Amino acid sequence: MSTNRTVDLALTALAPAIWGSTYLVTTEFLPAGYPLTVAMLRALPAGLLLLLIVRRLPEGIWWPRTFILGALNFSFFWAMLFVSAYRLPGGVAATVGAVQPLIVILLSRVFLGSPIRTLSVVAGLAGIVGVGLLVLTPGATLDPLGVLAGLAGAVSMAFGTVLSRHWAPPVPPLTFTAWQLAAGGLLLVPVVLFFEPSLPSLTVANMLGLAYLGLIGAAFTYLLWFRGLSRLEPSAVSPLGFLSPVVAILLGWGVLGEQLTPVQALGILVVFVSVWLSQRAQLLPKVRPARA
Repeated sequence: MSTNRTVDLALTALAPAIWGSTYLVTTEFLPAGYPLTVAMLRALPAGLLLLLIVRRLPEGIWWPRTFILGALNFSFFWAMLFVSAYRLPGGVAATVGAVQPLIVILLSRVFLGSPIRTLSVVAGLAGIVGVGLLVLTPGATLDPLGVLAGLAGAVSMAFGTVLSRHWAPPVPPLTFTAWQLAAGGLLLVPVVLFFEPSLPSLTVANMLGLAYLGLIGAAFTYLLWFRGLSRLEPSAVSPLGFLSPVVAILLGWGVLGEQLTPVQALGILVVFVSVWLSQRAQLLPKVRPARA
């Protein structure tokens, strides 16, 4: 593996690692019961701030593409994520969402012509098993609407991941991130006004939590994510998302004093193996059809 590719993978992996802190920040610093409002405040201010920095708006075909990607990567994805989280135990929701890398493999074949590698599929299945070991409990129950919402969110993010690479934006990753965050936040505004009550008066802790989620958890991390998608195959980037629940579990254990069971430790090991396998799969030579 080349040094450049290793650096690109390491920087891209920082994004889902930081996303793993979202649970801790949300539960410890933000008011409960306002998931869509928090999602909107996470995306829109960060997007507008980045737009002020880059001072460039989409042109032509990139107006509809930006709003499509903003919906897929942020608005619709986060909305389905919250519906899934509210209707399912957290472990079930996380495990359902873990099918995303497998969907990315299929969509990459359709949109990018990427080969479907057996090792990539094995790595994706191993990642689902690892996440299940991390977060599932024996008493976890299934809610059909929650499962459908979780699958819809996974499909949404998978489409956003692949289309971000397929459409190849003619701008740097910082500008691309600004466009999508602003568009995704704008699309969430009417949803928030219709479905959620107004926020209570925010404390200093609340504002610090929102600032972290917006500047670090959205602007910085998605800049790394879209940078990675511009340099790496989506099927190499998507499995890095398995690192998010690993970090969430480790922060709960190290910061909140939650118990880390042997099964969860095994799940962490399986996740790391699945991520390693997914990257090894990208190094395999492409199989070409035999010539007559």
